[in-house]
Amino acid sequence: MARKKTAKSASKADAAAVKENDGDTVTKAEYDKLKEEYEKLKKDSETQKEQFLRMAAEYDNFRKRTEKEKLATFDNAVAATVEAFLPVADNFALAVASSENAGDEFKKGLEMIKKQFENAFKQMNIEEFGERGDEFDPKFHNAVQRVDDDELGEDYVASVYQKGYKIGDKIIRHAMVTVAQ
Repeated sequence: MARKKTAKSASKADAAAVKENDGDTVTKAEYDKLKEEYEKLKKDSETQKEQFLRMAAEYDNFRKRTEKEKLATFDNAVAATVEAFLPVADNFALAVASSENAGDEFKKGLEMIKKQFENAFKQMNIEEFGERGDEFDPKFHNAVQRVDDDELGEDYVASVYQKGYKIGDKIIRHAMVTVAQ
């Protein structure tokens, strides 16, 4: 009976050990399988993280590109509109320049209108360029003639036939100038 008791005690002890260690102990095969599953999940997680970061970067680039395109479209629309008004502004500048013999009130009125043109261009971020003494730059100036000028060095604007205009980096109209040689 002692033997039976010992066997019973042993089986109870084994059962208790299994109950006690149930889930706490892992065989080598189970460990390898869990490790393999962990590595796979880790790799999948890294892949998804990389995909998320790429998608976020693509969205950011898309947002910046559309913002840039929107500004360019606006600038192009403003440039086209202003280009239509430039002959009027040129003729008005000629009228102001030739108003020396006109009465003071008339001259004052012309100056006020000229100032309104300048303020409207300023509000639309339109910049005027092309002054006597500026360094000649073919990106901004259209040279129609070369002249001798003792006051200016070579490749400087000697006179301006038509002012140039730009909005930001976009040239609306090149300045038409003569260049000193």
